[in-house]
Amino acid sequence: MSEQLKVPTMAQCMAEGRQPEILFWVGAAGSYDDRAKKITKAFVKILNKANVDFAVLGTEESSTGDVAKRAGNEFLFQMQAVTNIEVLNAYEIKRIVTACPHSYNTLKNEYPELGGNYQVQHHTEFINELIKSGRLTIEGSNQLSGKRITFHDPCYLGRANDVYEAPRNLLRSLGVDLVEMKRSRNSALCCGAGGAQMFKEPEKGDKDINVLRTEDAMETNPNIIATGCPYCNTMMTDGVKAKEKEDSVQVMDIAELIANSQNL
Repeated sequence: MSEQLKVPTMAQCMAEGRQPEILFWVGAAGSYDDRAKKITKAFVKILNKANVDFAVLGTEESSTGDVAKRAGNEFLFQMQAVTNIEVLNAYEIKRIVTACPHSYNTLKNEYPELGGNYQVQHHTEFINELIKSGRLTIEGSNQLSGKRITFHDPCYLGRANDVYEAPRNLLRSLGVDLVEMKRSRNSALCCGAGGAQMFKEPEKGDKDINVLRTEDAMETNPNIIATGCPYCNTMMTDGVKAKEKEDSVQVMDIAELIANSQNL
């Protein structure tokens, strides 16, 4: 993180005797993947701009165990989950916001049965709240005005958790021309990364699924493909490269679009 970004840890908050409004769960991709780190920074810039009192776990955050569970290693998943839950409960965490739908789904739907009960939100839901409550103002007239943008629904955000409107509301607030793909919302096609597929080669077939999904996006003739998931971002970026369109089509997370459009 660069110096102008304020990113306190829960340990620091506890030392100061205060409980932040939210815990920002960064996730493995947002912590280690160079491309996803930019999404993390963009979201932190938005939090700083809205004066949100937040904290991260820092080195105390471990993988949610999503990948282990999807790959069939339930034992490893439970080990990772219980370790995280012990840390979260020790800090008396009530509310978690994450930019990763995989972390979101696991924390929200799979941690409660292991003793981890939290209010969990996707970053697009939380940013939407900030705008509605007047804590964050979005200038509609910006360099994105009128740009053709199509939004790819992440599986773990859309079909798994019925979050469809928050990301679209944010895109509309930027004054863009939002164009839907033929397969969108609950009929959206997977990018090909979920279920631990991100970490293995695809099975043999006629075409990689991320290329097929990128073709869906390209049919809308977009300037930008917007995503709300670091895994989707990687897969769609690879798809754009496979189509040799990286000079004309960008793949950006919604947090990045907002941060960039507001010159944060």
